[in-house]
This record gives sequence, structure tokens and C-alpha cells, in this order.
Amino acid sequence: MNNITIYDVAREANVSMATVSRVVNGNPNVKPTTRKKVSEAIDRLGYRPNAVARGLASKKTTTVGVIIPDISSTFYAELARGIEDIATMYKYNIILSNSDQNRDKELHLLNTMLGKQVDGIVFMGGNITDEHVEEFKRSPVPIVLAASVDVNEVTPSVNINYEQATYDAVSMLIEKGHKRIGYVTGPMEEPINKEMKMNGYRRALTEAGIAVDEDLITEGDYTYDSGLEAFEKINELSDKPTAIFAGTDEMALGVVHAAQDSGYVIPNDIEIIGFDNTKLATMVRPQLTTVVQPTYDIGAVAMRLLTKLMNKEEVENHIVELPHRIEIRQSTKA
Repeated sequence: MNNITIYDVAREANVSMATVSRVVNGNPNVKPTTRKKVSEAIDRLGYRPNAVARGLASKKTTTVGVIIPDISSTFYAELARGIEDIATMYKYNIILSNSDQNRDKELHLLNTMLGKQVDGIVFMGGNITDEHVEEFKRSPVPIVLAASVDVNEVTPSVNINYEQATYDAVSMLIEKGHKRIGYVTGPMEEPINKEMKMNGYRRALTEAGIAVDEDLITEGDYTYDSGLEAFEKINELSDKPTAIFAGTDEMALGVVHAAQDSGYVIPNDIEIIGFDNTKLATMVRPQLTTVVQPTYDIGAVAMRLLTKLMNKEEVENHIVELPHRIEIRQSTKA
């Protein structure tokens, strides 16, 4: 059994999974030198996507359902791209639906997709409840979560370690001498925010002997506007923060612009770190230091995991954790 994945090829050739996918799919938008490098890595590792694709040729209409909160979000768009590229590679068609993070709509879409006889589902949603998990268990086809957490670890999923990633970002600010660190979190009903990221924030402060000040924590809803509002709220404190960590890049952009509107110079007056490393991070000035969540890769690995489950291949670990890192840009001091 050939267990070499596109992830291995990407690492071997030191390129993105998107690039490997383009080479394998014959997409012309790849530099010849890069194509050669990827082809050599494929040969060296003995990677054989075509054999799998040929094995599926008898099921020409193979379809996968993808349930996504909102395709217009940069973060989810990048995830969906990773899913789509790997699906294409393995000759699967995709049905994509937006759930608006509404539980009833999520469960309805799940049943609609099963009614269309999809062979598997990639599901993304912030709040995976017990009710969701029960529905997943009842599903006649495999379901994989992407950038979404089932706290009981029953449902196969692909994520990063959100607790550690937040801890790393806040610790970096502490090491720079900050003691008043604001935190703009996403919706607190979601376990990634309520438990994982929040635990990382608190743990970093506590281990450094800094008391957690609840006034420095503001809840947003992932949007740019909620980042603006969060900064305005935190900025009213008499003991103002000298640094802010935001749970997503989009909220971080709101924080950056609200700070600038209030006359702050970033990073001299206040340092800011985002989370996700979406395209937005490089579209703002100063460019945003952010936690890299390998968004495309999460989508790609989730889809690859789903192909294994659909083909009843053996899966060593159904809870996959991809590495994170911090990309240093200009919203923090050198």
C-alpha cells in the first residue's frame, strides 16, 4: 500500500500542496523549474495519485458534499480551495453549501447531501454540538471536520493546536516586555475560542506571573467591524493595553484601523498579532504579524483523509494536527 501523500511530496519539494496539485493535474500555471522539482520529488517518493484515480474511474459520478459556514470569508475560501484541489485530483465532484453557522441549517444541509447520495462529507462549523456528533454517527458515509473541533474526538478532523498557537503568540508579546495584553476573541460559544484559545491566553499570562484582567478580553464575531468595536472598548480602559492579540486576521484588521484612527502608531505605540495568516494579513499597513494556520493544507488533508475513509483504507489517526508557526511582519517590533 502506497502511503505517500501530497503533503509528503510538498514537503520534499519544499512547495505548497497547491503547487503539487497543479503539477499533478497538468495545470499550466507552474514555472518549469518548479514543475521539474515537484516531478522529481514524486519520482523519488514513489507518489502515485493516478493509480488511485484510475481505481475510482468506475465510479465516474463520485461526489463529495462540503458544508461551509460562509464561502465569502477569506479563511473559508482558502480552506475550500484546498478541499477542491484534492477532490479534483482524486476525480471527485463537489457540492458546496453555505450553512451560516446556523445549527438547524447545518443539520438540514447534512440530510440534504445524504439524500443526494454523496460518498462523503467535509464539514466546517464553529460549534460542533452533541447533536451534530449524533447525526454524524448516523451518517451512512464518512464525515471529516476541517478547522472544526469535536471536543470528544469522535469525528475525524484536521486542525492545528489552537491552545498552543495562542499560547505561543501571547508568550511572544510577554517576552517583548508587555504586561497589559488585550485579547479580541471570536464567539465564546465555540469551543475553539471558549476553551482552546482562551486557555492558551490565560496559560501564557499565568506562567509569566501576570494576573489575567477580564477587562482586557473582548468578544467579537470574527468580523472587521467587531475588531473596530473591540479596540474602542479596550481603549476606554484607564490602564490601556500595550499589545493586542486578535483571534482572527479580519478582527485584527479592525483593531489596527481603530488604533490608527485613535492616533496610535503601530507597532511603536501598540503591537498587534492576528491569527490565520489569510491574504488579509499582507493587505494592511503595517503588514500583520499573525499565527499561521495552514488553511489550504487543512482543507487538502481533510479531503485526503476523507478519500481514505471512503475507500475503506486503514487510517492510523483520525484526529490530525498540522503544525502552526508565527509569521513575523511589521505590526510587532523587530
